[in-house]
Amino acid sequence: MAEREPIADPADRVLRIAENVVYSFAGVLLAAGAVIVLATVTWHLAFDAAKGVEKGVTTALDGLLLVFILLELLAGVRATMKEKKLVAEPFLMVGIIASIKEIVILTLESKEIYDTENAAFDNAMIEIGVLAGVILLLSFASYLVRRKEREPEEEDEADEA
Repeated sequence: MAEREPIADPADRVLRIAENVVYSFAGVLLAAGAVIVLATVTWHLAFDAAKGVEKGVTTALDGLLLVFILLELLAGVRATMKEKKLVAEPFLMVGIIASIKEIVILTLESKEIYDTENAAFDNAMIEIGVLAGVILLLSFASYLVRRKEREPEEEDEADEA
C-alpha cells in the first residue's frame, strides 16, 4: 500500500464535507422549487378556470411534469450522496419526463395550428417524432443501466452456489 501524504486525509475529509454541503444545498433548492411550482400550479388551476378549463389543465399539466422533473433530480442528488458516485438512472428519467412534457405541450398546441399553417403543424409533428425517438433511446439506456447494476449481484450469487 502506497503511503499517503500527511495532508491528504484531512484534505479529503474537508472536501467530502464540502461536497455533501453543496449536494445538500442543491437538494434543498430542488425540494423548495418543487413545492413552489406545486403551489403555483394549484393556485392557477383554482383561480384561472375562468380563462378556460383546457388552458388551465394544460398549464397545470406542464407545471406538474416540471415538479416530477425536480423530484427526479432530487432523487439523483440523494442517490449520488448515498452511493458516493454519480447514478445515471434518475437523470435518464428526467430526460424521459422532460420529453414527455414537451410531447404533451406540443400536442395540445398543435391543435391550435392544425388549421392555420401546414408548415408549423408539420414542424410540430417532426418535433414530436424526434422526442418519441429520444424517449425510446433513454428508455433503452435506462434498461441497460438497470441490467448492468444487477450483473455483479447475479455473478456473486452464481459464485456462491
